[in-house]
Amino acid sequence: ELMEYLMEKDIITLPMREVIESKPGSFQRSVALLDLLPKRGPHAFHTFREALQESSQGHLAELLLHAVLALEQSAPGNDRMSLTPFSVQEQFSSSKKLYWQGPMEYAPDDGDGPPSPMVKPCTKEFYNSHCHNSYPMISQPRGLALLISNIRFQGCGDLDFRSGADVDQAALDRLFSSLGYRVTVRKDLTVQKMQVELENFSHLPDHLHVDSCIIALLSHGVEGAIYGVDGKLLQLQDVFRLFDNASCPSLQNKPKMFFLQACRGDETDRGVDQRDGKERAESPGCEETDAGKEERLRVRLPTQSDMICGYACLKGTAALRNTKRGSWYVEALTSVFSESARYMHVADMLVKVNALIKQREG
Repeated sequence: ELMEYLMEKDIITLPMREVIESKPGSFQRSVALLDLLPKRGPHAFHTFREALQESSQGHLAELLLHAVLALEQSAPGNDRMSLTPFSVQEQFSSSKKLYWQGPMEYAPDDGDGPPSPMVKPCTKEFYNSHCHNSYPMISQPRGLALLISNIRFQGCGDLDFRSGADVDQAALDRLFSSLGYRVTVRKDLTVQKMQVELENFSHLPDHLHVDSCIIALLSHGVEGAIYGVDGKLLQLQDVFRLFDNASCPSLQNKPKMFFLQACRGDETDRGVDQRDGKERAESPGCEETDAGKEERLRVRLPTQSDMICGYACLKGTAALRNTKRGSWYVEALTSVFSESARYMHVADMLVKVNALIKQREG
């Protein structure tokens, strides 16, 4: 019952549970679980206490809480640093809250996964010297991000469980949040539910007040489409259309970044009119027509502009994924973006990601 609750709350995964339950004896299994928990994020402690209470072990939950308090109070200098990276603030009065000082890094798997690189900030001098050639990126949050991760597939014999995909999900969630985005994560969706989530996300009114947008889709795929957990295919062009200048005017002239594991199609672009309203700065590389007439001419935008797509592999090839470390692509992506987002264009970073994958392939 305890393990079921922790799996339901995404604190542990099925492979992690199998590793824990393979240990001989209850003591060894308990040690394996307790060793894993500090690596499972800021909510693991609170969720573990809830799991103890739900499994009729409330007395252990209270003992655990008192033990953490005693350890924190006995720390040298009583500097109020929590000795574990768990968020337990809601369990204490204001005079006894625990605090985790500094950036928090944890492995999103059973300890054999990749490190969690911290995003390095841009210097003020670099920003001031380059902002006039860049998209405006000053909103708080910087943008909205939607991450859809399909891991377990229903009754699809040829679509395997995507072991290691939870590592990718956690890594991208952490990366996008560190870059200043408000992230929404959705897991294991059918094609119909994916369509609903994407459409609802594209219609969010907050897009009007932020400077960019990210969509990440992680699943099995084929050329030009990705699978829902029901084994049906979602065409990527249908995804792109939801965020183009006709369907999503709130994101006109704003960068829209897609991170996908499938190939794109091609289609004739006939263009749409730019929406009326407050005019944003010209998109870098996007020319506007100005004939010098008394009435400002309506700007003509291509239907799909200000979009960039990062793919895990070339057309017709397979994307490689490690069951412990996650996919090669996401591991390289998080590494490059964490280090280089402070001074490098997204397109150049994607080239660097590709170079890292090629180097790893040998």
